[in-house]
Amino acid sequence: MRKEYFDKLVKLIKKSEMDAILIAPSEDMQFIVGHTPYLCERFQGMFIKENGEYFYVCNLLTADEMSGVLGKDIKVYPWFDGDYFADTIVKAFNDFDLMGKKIGINSAVRGFHMVEIEKRTAVEFVNGKSVLEELRIIKSSTEADNLRIAAKIADETFMELLKTVEVGVKEKDLKETMFSIFKSKGASKSYGLISCGVNTAYPHYNGTDGVVKEKDIIMFDIGCVYNEMCSDMTRTIFVGEITEEEKKIYDIVLRANKNSEDKIAPNAYIPDIDNAARKTIENEGYGEYFTTRLGHGIGYGVHEAPDIKKNNERYLEKGMAFSVEPGIYMPGKFGIRIEDIVLVTEDGKEVLNKASKDIIVKK
Repeated sequence: MRKEYFDKLVKLIKKSEMDAILIAPSEDMQFIVGHTPYLCERFQGMFIKENGEYFYVCNLLTADEMSGVLGKDIKVYPWFDGDYFADTIVKAFNDFDLMGKKIGINSAVRGFHMVEIEKRTAVEFVNGKSVLEELRIIKSSTEADNLRIAAKIADETFMELLKTVEVGVKEKDLKETMFSIFKSKGASKSYGLISCGVNTAYPHYNGTDGVVKEKDIIMFDIGCVYNEMCSDMTRTIFVGEITEEEKKIYDIVLRANKNSEDKIAPNAYIPDIDNAARKTIENEGYGEYFTTRLGHGIGYGVHEAPDIKKNNERYLEKGMAFSVEPGIYMPGKFGIRIEDIVLVTEDGKEVLNKASKDIIVKK
């Protein structure tokens, strides 16, 4: 158990309207406990009360594992496949006085489990996401250092991937090469969305069948995990040549990226950061093609707080880390996105991704 973060979470629960919070296996559990078991359809999760008491409910498959992780003094309630898991929940709730109480949930809790628990215990489940996000929204100096290394690995991987780009290569091949490069550089995990041609018009395209053609566009949205910290970066390149239209839109997206990054500093208003990019694109007549938020927080998860969007009305603080990723996505034609991870520092910002944002045309 990571005591510093656990104690902070208990304080946040006390300040909230919740009596307890339920955390299913997830990035949240990894962050607080330092371990997360395999998540399947069987119910399991850790319940943490506002007074600091906690216990774990799981199938017998996981009971010994979690007892070893949490220690012999922490109560683990196991249930057998042939039993009804909610019966075990009822026993645990009676022991810890949670019947009929208000319980927050993290994003990994399954809806069908919630329905069964509510039916038997009369609890009220509420959204605990914001409490858990607040727990890790400010990065420590060690976490910031690991974010820097993860970003550096992503930059280097992108540059090596460029060497493998040629007419005829498949998205699948590029993706497999990406995984291999990340692994060779010490990443514990890697991920990526690589698209070419018209597929670049889908902001989160996840196919692999596209084939690079002459005069094509390729979008590399890639990242990895290093010492539990994530990276995430996007660069868009051109094969053979670049058209005047593509060059124009690339320049607009690049200016949107830079205009937003210029506004990042402690106490900057998050909607202003989003607006700097959005207005740049709207003023050029492409606002309808910028269909996403500007960015998302990053750390133990690829997507966490703070979201960089117009309705997140809060101010930046030192230690926050997030993406800045404006894009223009024109259905049936192409898309262009440029993404960096930015860390808010004592007196400004640090753009963690150093890979060139100049136009790259691969001959």
